[in-house]
Amino acid sequence: MDLKLLAVVAALTVVVYSPPSEAKPISLVERCYCRVTINSLPKGLIRELRFLHTPNCPFQVIAKLKSNKEVCLNPEMRWLKNYLKNAINKMKKSKQSN
Repeated sequence: MDLKLLAVVAALTVVVYSPPSEAKPISLVERCYCRVTINSLPKGLIRELRFLHTPNCPFQVIAKLKSNKEVCLNPEMRWLKNYLKNAINKMKKSKQSN
């Protein structure tokens, strides 16, 4: 009986004092926010845009609509590509003027 108790205490000691793992569960690592994207959406319906870039997922664009609904946009949409290009150029110009 004492041998079983000693074995349980030893096992618990190993579990408690082992260093914590930095790895995340596979289901959380591989899950992307945008699983489905919309290929067309009028700009007038959008309240704000959010951009996500995570290591295991492609570039993701989330649009918050005026109705408070969030949808994922295809980053290859023509107006979105132009928007991003203009925003990057603006940032470059503002850094050059500083």
